[in-house]
Amino acid sequence: MVKVLEDFGLSFDDVLLLPRKSSVVSRREISTTTRFAGKIMINIPIASAAMDTVTESAMAITLAREGGIGVIHRFIPPERQAEEVAKVKRADNVIIEKPTTISPDKTVGEARELMKTLGISGLLVVDSENRLLGILTKRDVLFEDDKMLVSKCMTPRSSMVIAESDISIEEAKNIFRRYKVEKIPIVDKDNRVKGLITCVDLLKREAYPNASRDPKGRLMVAAAIGVKENEIYRAKLLIEAGADAIVIDVAHGHTTMCIETIKKLKNLYGDDVQVVAGNVATAEGVEDLASAGADAVKVGVGPGSVCTTRIVAGVGVPQLSAILECGEAAEKMDIPIIADGGIRESGDIVKALAAGASSVMIGRLLAGTDESPGAIIVKNGRRYKIYRGMASIYAMLGREFRSREEFSEALIDSSEYSYYAEGVEAYVPYTGSASEMIKKLLAGLRSGMSYLGARTIDEMKRNSIFVRVTQAGIRESMPHDVEVI
Repeated sequence: MVKVLEDFGLSFDDVLLLPRKSSVVSRREISTTTRFAGKIMINIPIASAAMDTVTESAMAITLAREGGIGVIHRFIPPERQAEEVAKVKRADNVIIEKPTTISPDKTVGEARELMKTLGISGLLVVDSENRLLGILTKRDVLFEDDKMLVSKCMTPRSSMVIAESDISIEEAKNIFRRYKVEKIPIVDKDNRVKGLITCVDLLKREAYPNASRDPKGRLMVAAAIGVKENEIYRAKLLIEAGADAIVIDVAHGHTTMCIETIKKLKNLYGDDVQVVAGNVATAEGVEDLASAGADAVKVGVGPGSVCTTRIVAGVGVPQLSAILECGEAAEKMDIPIIADGGIRESGDIVKALAAGASSVMIGRLLAGTDESPGAIIVKNGRRYKIYRGMASIYAMLGREFRSREEFSEALIDSSEYSYYAEGVEAYVPYTGSASEMIKKLLAGLRSGMSYLGARTIDEMKRNSIFVRVTQAGIRESMPHDVEVI
């Protein structure tokens, strides 16, 4: 007998939240801190989608500085993905534990290339035993010939200000203030390099007080993997690069392959690595992934703006109903869920969190920003960026191309992939800074929480009552009977 679920199938537009009695005087009283996965806490409930037109290091850095977390997509070689993770980890540090070094017998040209590749302004010069010999900065090589040796133009050890490994932040500030230097190498009693503190990193720490940081003061970042056998190798590289969470990112996460991948990661790394798995849309999916060891579960099958799974495959659950059901199961399992897809406005974030999500994953709203990968395109006098589903034809073709060893073998028939595509490519309007977009979304979230009398996300979940609305109610919610300027 065919089973039909009654009263099941609500999207964000189908409901509104009832206003509640509120004692919130100022929105500054509101805390948006939430649990992303396991032991990972973030200061705003926003993660960026693991899509090749949304998140690489630039997006992840911006999002972490604002208090969220970015998920580096997996549609590049493992080594390059690991380097994207490393870029985020190098972006802001209290103490750089493994500063980049160079040998004194290298050339200035080699040093310049290394600094350009890594996006840094200086290199510590060390011998074969990692003992500090000097420092080479962009200022040192400004007018030097590429063939000159590093040893000839570096600032020698005797002219440098050095610190020991137990230096505090305040002590570092005093040294910067007193000696007017930009970098303080940290060495042990044998003069071996143990770290580096830069003035820029301390300034960034003060400039972004709400940033999501790991225990070492570095920006947090997550990275995606798939479920094939070689993805464990990818995970290894990502973990070595410093990823705070590994996100098993597949369209249908309630599968044996996904469950086995979770178990493999947990067997290898235990609680040292936080594992996010998904996507699912049922309570059973949450329970099975959590039982396998997942520290968080992504919820959403088909709600994304460039996803066509529900049309092509006829499968999915309207996102609000999926969050309501999965949130109830996740609460019993004591793990957070991440609402992935369907967020069009800040009000949708409020509804997703009120329904049981601990955070939301956003793609389209960030795809049009400066920090998303890809160039700005001018079309009919307006600026756009490309946004595509990872199951779209050209996304699949790109992965096939990269997987072929020879260019000639990569000339494949695109019609083969048109039968399997469950996503589309689209233009999204260029929207400027991702930071500004995030601030706009957070302002709406805080506004919604104040209407619900909630100072925290957990309190909002307890205070929330949904009311269903008709099409007339949806129209009434929009600007109407006026000509918008």
